[in-house]
Amino acid sequence: MQPAAASTERSTDIATTVVATMRQLGVLGLPRNYEIFYEALSGTNRELSLAVVSLSNRPTQDELDQIGRTFFAHNHGPGIVEHARDVIARELEEVASLLRSERSHIEKYGRILDETSSGLGNRSLLSQDLLQKIANAMTIATNSTIDHGRQIASTLSDKTAELESVKSKLEEYKRLADTDPLTKIWNRRAFDKEITKIYNSNKGILFNALILVDIDRFKDINDRYGHPVGDKIIQIIAEIFQTSIRGDMFVARTGGEEFALIIEGASEDATYEIAERIRALIEQTPFTSSQTGMNYGTVTVSMGICMASEAEGPEDLYTKADRALYRSKVSGRNRVTRHSAMAGRAGKSWLLYKQD
Repeated sequence: MQPAAASTERSTDIATTVVATMRQLGVLGLPRNYEIFYEALSGTNRELSLAVVSLSNRPTQDELDQIGRTFFAHNHGPGIVEHARDVIARELEEVASLLRSERSHIEKYGRILDETSSGLGNRSLLSQDLLQKIANAMTIATNSTIDHGRQIASTLSDKTAELESVKSKLEEYKRLADTDPLTKIWNRRAFDKEITKIYNSNKGILFNALILVDIDRFKDINDRYGHPVGDKIIQIIAEIFQTSIRGDMFVARTGGEEFALIIEGASEDATYEIAERIRALIEQTPFTSSQTGMNYGTVTVSMGICMASEAEGPEDLYTKADRALYRSKVSGRNRVTRHSAMAGRAGKSWLLYKQD
């Protein structure tokens, strides 16, 4: 059987299993539900698979949407934002109503003060009994105004807390939407925003570099050991990236086995040294199963570097770093190539490494 045909057959089998599983559990055939079960049953995300396994025999849509918000925030963003908008609109209307009530109460208190002032101004009518009545009325009005003010302040405090909760949820959604669920580092969405920011200032152009990384022969690893092992290798490599660079540097998983690092404040030589150090560290890292002790062999990566000052914009920077990465691939893999050191300029064939 040809590889392409085998891949198509596996995809068909998974799709059939997904539909059957959803029907068995009574899950609605919504696209977002299908995505959850497809990813879970294909085994590409172990944490997602465990979350689905832990569901009841008849999972509710709320339970499924909670999983979706955790692992596929990009698909649930409109719902989250719409809910937040409704909550904010409701809370603001209630705050406005409270302020109108407070204004009305203060105006009423003001009228009482005016009437009292008028009564006190007519000294010929003043008597001890009248003064006592005026004092009692003022005491009652003042205490009522103070109590009402305290109630308003307490309610406004509650509203502020509710709005802070909405703000926190929106910030959490933003974080999830920009985070790769498998590795917990930034994802392609976050990377696209970060690389664009480089060209917002001359400083960014002068002091930034892009490193693109691709795991060598990763398809062979998945075919030989299975996707769960491939996922574990991706997680280990992502952890190596995080622990090998400064905390203020940016690292993202931009594709299946592809990563990107944005290095700020380093020369081209220093950037090359960072890339070379990470490459060597990955090559020297033992990739073994903690459960079975199986050794999966040496895993290597290829890298391409381009300085921001060599490119005209974010797309050009990515393209040139990608060309340098392709040069590393065709030159034997497990190496780092600078775009500035390339003798020629790769043509359309630079995209071929995607098939590796």
